[in-house]
Amino acid sequence: MAMPTPVETIPLARLTLAFVPVVAVVAILWKWKLDYKTALYAMVRMLAQLLLIGYVLVFLFEEKNALVILAALTVMIFTSSWIALRSLSVPIRVLLPKSLLAIGIGGTLVLLMVTQGVLALDPWFDPAKMIPLAGMIFANAMNSVSLAGERIEAELQRGVSHSSARVIALKASLIPITNSLFAVGLVSLPGMMTGQILSGVSPFIAARYQIMVMCMIFGAAGISAALFLFLSKQDFQSANLSEKPS
Repeated sequence: MAMPTPVETIPLARLTLAFVPVVAVVAILWKWKLDYKTALYAMVRMLAQLLLIGYVLVFLFEEKNALVILAALTVMIFTSSWIALRSLSVPIRVLLPKSLLAIGIGGTLVLLMVTQGVLALDPWFDPAKMIPLAGMIFANAMNSVSLAGERIEAELQRGVSHSSARVIALKASLIPITNSLFAVGLVSLPGMMTGQILSGVSPFIAARYQIMVMCMIFGAAGISAALFLFLSKQDFQSANLSEKPS
């Protein structure tokens, strides 16, 4: 069996080339009088977060205290639950408890099944595996909840009944991950599989891990979105009624 080859470090000078298409998109947004400032802010925030997370991950990966890892997971759940509600008209303070429950329950159940069942981590909180997997799970749950929230608001404002709007919203929330399921292996090689192959891992082994990843993010996204739509029914209905003219 071939030994894994180290991944080449990208020089900073060459890394700057990756920002060329970003500048192009921002220029298009500016030219078309769209909200280019949000895109710029998101890119700057991404840079700052990724530069800082390296130091945080080194600390977490070396930490052998389960309480520290649980604290990190709690922060991830709270942050993803907050961000998921960023573009909704219903006040965040109203929907945050529902978002926390939806992402917390949906994401945590899937995370436990994968880490304790599929991978059987030893120790159970092995941070080098727990933290990256949790990041993928909670991020996809966050996106699904956000899409579900936006879509159910739009449908209710069009006068669609809540039961029909909920079905449409759940379907819409799963479009990105469903498209990924169709495209994986044909159009794209996902991040985990690509990273493992670049590190010298056999494509057959990498494929097994990627199957696990695709299942876990689909499950987390669907369960979290469905829970959020169920828990927030009264909030969206009340907001929609209050916006209608008397």
